[in-house]
Amino acid sequence: MKKETCSFSGLPIHPGHGKRYVPTMVVSTKPVLPFVTAKARALFLKKKNPRKVGWTVSYRRTMKKGTQEEMQKRRARRSKKSINRGYSAMDYDALQKKKSTKPADRSAAKAAALSELKERKAKAKKK
Repeated sequence: MKKETCSFSGLPIHPGHGKRYVPTMVVSTKPVLPFVTAKARALFLKKKNPRKVGWTVSYRRTMKKGTQEEMQKRRARRSKKSINRGYSAMDYDALQKKKSTKPADRSAAKAAALSELKERKAKAKKK
């Protein structure tokens, strides 16, 4: 057996599911209207526009929800470009230079700077 589509929502109706509505007051061109749920049937009888009901297929088509283009746009937005920037007063090249120095060299330079500072303080006290 084949699947039918709901007259209101556009959703597929599997065999053995859904309800059929036969309008008796007016002679219509399509005498039997299949509906997937009672909710769809009730909304149809209230003459609601399926393009304005959020869960219907026709609404999703008119509002362009869940299309392939939307998925591709989302993927394109996520890609980030890495930009090398400086930090505070240092420019990027100075940062790279500092990163590339070994910890032993850094500690030696720090010790030299401290000893120089102590010498200056000692000279200032002698004067």
